[in-house]
Amino acid sequence: MLKTQRPAWAIRLQEERELRGWGPFDMARQLLRTVGVENPSLSRVRNMYRQILRWENGENYPGTWAPVYAETFGIPLHELYPEPPPRQSERLNKKKLDTLAQADVNVEISTPLHAGDDEMERRALMQLAALGIGAGAFGSTGEPVRQLLAQALDSESRDLHDWHLTVSDHLHALRTRAPAHVSTSLMIDLIAAQRQLHDGNDDATDLRRVIAALSILHANALTRLGDQGAAIHWSRTARSAADMSGDLDLRLMVRCEEAAYGLYGQRDMEGVLCLIEDAERIAGATPSFWLADLSGTRAKALARLGRLTEAKQALNTFVGYEGDDARTSILPGLATGSQAPFAESWVYAHEGDQAKADAARELVLSRTRDYQYGANVRLHEALCTVVNGGTDTGARQATQILDALPSTQQSHMINDTGRAILQAIPREQRTRPAAQDLHALLNQNRPNQHDTVHTAGHA
Repeated sequence: MLKTQRPAWAIRLQEERELRGWGPFDMARQLLRTVGVENPSLSRVRNMYRQILRWENGENYPGTWAPVYAETFGIPLHELYPEPPPRQSERLNKKKLDTLAQADVNVEISTPLHAGDDEMERRALMQLAALGIGAGAFGSTGEPVRQLLAQALDSESRDLHDWHLTVSDHLHALRTRAPAHVSTSLMIDLIAAQRQLHDGNDDATDLRRVIAALSILHANALTRLGDQGAAIHWSRTARSAADMSGDLDLRLMVRCEEAAYGLYGQRDMEGVLCLIEDAERIAGATPSFWLADLSGTRAKALARLGRLTEAKQALNTFVGYEGDDARTSILPGLATGSQAPFAESWVYAHEGDQAKADAARELVLSRTRDYQYGANVRLHEALCTVVNGGTDTGARQATQILDALPSTQQSHMINDTGRAILQAIPREQRTRPAAQDLHALLNQNRPNQHDTVHTAGHA
């Protein structure tokens, strides 16, 4: 295509790049740096390089990357792209979609999804771009691509019943699929929910409840992946949305989940206790499931701190509560019935009370097929052995449990329990071969971001 035939915005992109002395590969790294990818892989840079050439040739419009370009160049969006983007109908046909679904390139949306209309939405689009979404990661169905295209075309709208079903679907996915897949899908729906809220055609309070639920589930997925900083930010987003909704149950549920995620290396235990106290002030003095749940999280944190007498006192509040208010209308399936015995297994393992820990573990294993609950209570058994002086036996047991897990089930939450076992080993015994083997395995294990699991859940 001759330079004179290209759209003005395509010519401007090339001119601005060359003005700064950047080649296409340099431009690729600059764009990725803008969205927070400091050390991109060579394959990601190459993918971005190919996209840059297409954009500069005018073959397609930058879409979600348009505001990223504007920020990288330091030029207002409306100045960098003074002419409207091409219409979807002129550019997206079945052949193009088939190619997109199989090519190893970043997903592009022809129209900018109102990018630049407000700072919140621009940031959301940049977060999606930062995921580095490639069609090769989506399998043969290309479902996330379809969802993005449906949003761009405004061909789908969801009523509140559909949004509630969407939230339940994500909770199910969190328990049945690898966390990176869940995170990608959640980002797509979070952007859709924000756009619907921005349009102002629906009940803003109910949409905020949806956004709160989706955000806390996203924080869960990120915690599983070990991306703790991002998980904390999404927990805060969930809190803000829940608070704006005015739904007390939702506000407490979000805070209960946030405190529980903090137990897995996300925060120090004193920080977790502060979160619990803040939530209790909101809950008030009336007994409720959420107050009991917070007591269970307090028991776990105190056990980690070695304050076992206080931990058992907090545990009694959780285990002894018989209320039937464990369901919220937005996430009715969140409570599984395994939380209380799981907390017992955690606390009694730290104490070394084998009989009580064994009884709690059997209850958990009989009530759930959730791999995180199952793996962690088995690790609690190894922890109890170590606490009672069986360093070699407990370390070998933990190594066997972790080594037997499929790569898709090696979540950060499970690995952190393995690290708690290492910390329980007396310092002078940490050089023993069994302890060294466990240490090496934990350093090797990383959550697999693209495979699918068959049983899952949060523990």
